[in-house]
Amino acid sequence: MNPLFYITMLFSVLLGYTRVKRERKHFRVRVDEGLAEFRRLIKESWLAALVLSLIIAGAGLVVPKGWLVLFCGFMLAAVLLFRYQAGAPIYAAGLAALAYWLLGRYDVVTDWPVIGWNYAGMTGDEAVTITVIAGLLTAAEGLLIRKYGARDASPFLQETGRGLQGAVYRTKRLWLLPLLFAVPGGPLSEMFPYWPQFSLGESSYYLIFIPAVIGFEHTAKHDLPGRIYAEYGKSVFVTGLGVTAAAFLGLWEPLAGWAVLALGVIVRMVITIMAAVRDSKGNLAVSPRSDGVVVAAVLPGSPADKMGILPGETIRKVNGVTVTDERELYEAIQVNAAHCRVEVLNREGELRLCQHVIFRHDHHRMGLLVVR
Repeated sequence: MNPLFYITMLFSVLLGYTRVKRERKHFRVRVDEGLAEFRRLIKESWLAALVLSLIIAGAGLVVPKGWLVLFCGFMLAAVLLFRYQAGAPIYAAGLAALAYWLLGRYDVVTDWPVIGWNYAGMTGDEAVTITVIAGLLTAAEGLLIRKYGARDASPFLQETGRGLQGAVYRTKRLWLLPLLFAVPGGPLSEMFPYWPQFSLGESSYYLIFIPAVIGFEHTAKHDLPGRIYAEYGKSVFVTGLGVTAAAFLGLWEPLAGWAVLALGVIVRMVITIMAAVRDSKGNLAVSPRSDGVVVAAVLPGSPADKMGILPGETIRKVNGVTVTDERELYEAIQVNAAHCRVEVLNREGELRLCQHVIFRHDHHRMGLLVVR
């Protein structure tokens, strides 16, 4: 029933479409299928969603319905913007808490039972529960970036300082986490009397699934995505753990809980800004070399992928023939198209020999995208 779920699925398809269009423009071939982002929307995040749901529902972290509606609204706005630097869940949680407080502060009290909106006031308990949920989602975001950010990086060509074309990698992703929230009873129980509920003291609550959306966007220029996102994800993960732990200060003083949430938003913004600043200096990490052909990307399942060739590595020889550009690479493959031997210089400057049988249905360039 939540429109955020369907709109996120639609935009994950649009992400794949724009990525494929960009890759074909720069390399004449796409790296991964157009529906890859859609297929990974929940596949990569379901385990994190399950663990967070068990923690949130099992610990009895109850949130106001009004804040939950605003939380979904701000996540929806981030998805529609299509600029996913603003897709960190702690942003939506913090903005929803601020908006919820302002609506009550200035007596903008509206009751819309259909979407579950109501204003019940902010208490010390909400300072803890909302901040803990924001911290847990931030920790999950860090793990997803660290594990999948580099794998989802899409290459495109950009001019280097020498007037040549090097490879730049853009990661633009959405992850969907169906989370189980406990909310106070009310309009839903009136519309659906058989909806499962439970009682805690004198109050009744029901459990409801809410699609939490994590958006991530970053362009890696001056270092390879694997190195950047390992550190980036770790920083976000540590921030999430810190926010979760410090949120319990709200049990002592509610204002401290809200201060922790605000500080978490600021720290998350600083991480994004610092990563962008660091990546704006220096030469492109993957740029043309005079001693070989530099690999920008490898098609999944291709002969080059089975050989273990990685982005950023340099192909020096193919079938004993020295290659310096894409044309020479293709011609050297034809010397022995049935059984290809490749001399590769890895990113640490070490040489190794790879070989693989190439079948008729395999990619005619072994599945290599190269800079030129």
